[in-house]
Amino acid sequence: MLRLTELSLPIDHPDEALRPAILKRLGLKDEQLLSFTVFKRSYDARKKSVDLCFVYTVDLDVADEPALLKRFADDRNVNVAPDIAYHFVTHTAPVMAHRPLIVGFGPCGIFAALVLAQMGFRPIVLERGTAVRERTKDTWALWRKNILNPESNVQFGEGGAGTFSDGKLYSQIKDPRYLGRKVLHEFVKAGAPEEILYVSKPHVGTFRLASMVEKMRAEIIALGGEIRFQQRVTDVLIETGQMRGVTLESGEQIRSDHVVIALGHSARDTFRMLHARGVFMEAKPFSLGFRVEHPQSLIDRARLGKFAGHPKLGAADYKLVHHARNGRSVYSFCMCPGGTVVAATSEPNRVVTNGMSQYSRNERNANAGIVVGVTPADYPDGPLAGLVLQEHWESRAFVLGGGSYEAPAQLVGDFIAGRASTTLGTVLPSYKPGVKLGSLDTALPGYAIEAIREALPAFEKQVRGFALHDAVLTGVETRTSAPLRITRGDDLQSLNTRGLYPAGEGAGYAGGILSAGVDGIRVAEALATQMMAQA
Repeated sequence: MLRLTELSLPIDHPDEALRPAILKRLGLKDEQLLSFTVFKRSYDARKKSVDLCFVYTVDLDVADEPALLKRFADDRNVNVAPDIAYHFVTHTAPVMAHRPLIVGFGPCGIFAALVLAQMGFRPIVLERGTAVRERTKDTWALWRKNILNPESNVQFGEGGAGTFSDGKLYSQIKDPRYLGRKVLHEFVKAGAPEEILYVSKPHVGTFRLASMVEKMRAEIIALGGEIRFQQRVTDVLIETGQMRGVTLESGEQIRSDHVVIALGHSARDTFRMLHARGVFMEAKPFSLGFRVEHPQSLIDRARLGKFAGHPKLGAADYKLVHHARNGRSVYSFCMCPGGTVVAATSEPNRVVTNGMSQYSRNERNANAGIVVGVTPADYPDGPLAGLVLQEHWESRAFVLGGGSYEAPAQLVGDFIAGRASTTLGTVLPSYKPGVKLGSLDTALPGYAIEAIREALPAFEKQVRGFALHDAVLTGVETRTSAPLRITRGDDLQSLNTRGLYPAGEGAGYAGGILSAGVDGIRVAEALATQMMAQA
């Protein structure tokens, strides 16, 4: 198999134009190209005044491959294709006294469970929240009726926090084994569109994710795994530094020497329990800020110029960063084209925002987190101090929003000018249950307010219209990632607790659906390898 890169075609090209383009580029006759697969398709919109092109990477099966390679030996765009197939570390599980446990059924837990089940290990999954259909009803209860279920919401339940998001399936992690392809292939098998295998920024949206995780759950069960919902882990059993099992809220104890902790970034009670039990963890950086909303049409024009609204390009996105004079970095986070700002708290009397899009990305507004980096130097009082910082500003947002899960909000123009907002302009905020206009000056630490106030006009230079007076800031965005890391060694086990495998976003080893899924696979492999060695 060969790989051809940097093959350009106009964005309006017909589907059948790709094969002739490959033949022309390589000087092949039709019968010499046995088959081809698109590995990646992207475009570069930095030069909006010229015609845009799709840029393809394709994998080819050709007749007389050695001769073709020799002919293109000096062409860096023609090479042997890497092996992107997934290879299991084992296909037969040993006889086990206890089955492996997985705590959490977000993307990391799903893929850890799926891969272990595919290798015959019959994992037991413990998820504190509900199945995705019931969870969706509970989530809408907060958005529509201001009713929060602390155990079933945007953060907790089948599919994890990623279910109520833009469903982004790309990441900047190093992935030399192409484990991300395994994640994408499993998603396609579960009902995702095949385009996620090759578009440069794949996404699936909330509604599709919900049905996909149901199908993946069914496969895990069919392979001998077990999924238990509404099973909150309240304690861990550790004997002389070795995991021996967990205790559930019901009092039931489940024995196991191999436990994957795939909590997600919001399981604060579980973090505190693990810390109390002596599991090693350390504070890590995270970010906090606001959500900003603009008309999607404004972003499309700024990013795509005359190609704004082109059906093959869809809603435009952006990625921005500014280094403020006070030493803080401000950047856009989790940008959701054609989406909505959603209530994402999992705890009573706190307000948290996040962004969500459907697959169509056809809502009127674009939104993104505009967040400021913070480090353990800002919360030096131990591994849990970052949690306390998050909780403080989420509680403050609840008060500023009026104490009813409405969120505090301010127009961008007023925020830059340092005056409170009293009326909305042309941009209608999408946050449900609703917003309360005023001043956000006391919604975050002073250094964060200062940095964001400086960054918004700077972002205007990169995206024309970004500092639009009527654009809306909604507070607060605090759960960009876990503020701690449950540190693990090279064998992916806890530094001081054998048999405990910290994994995913909550453990500080992922940031998004794809990277969490990849980490779940890696942890499943490490656990399987360890169990095979002990058999």
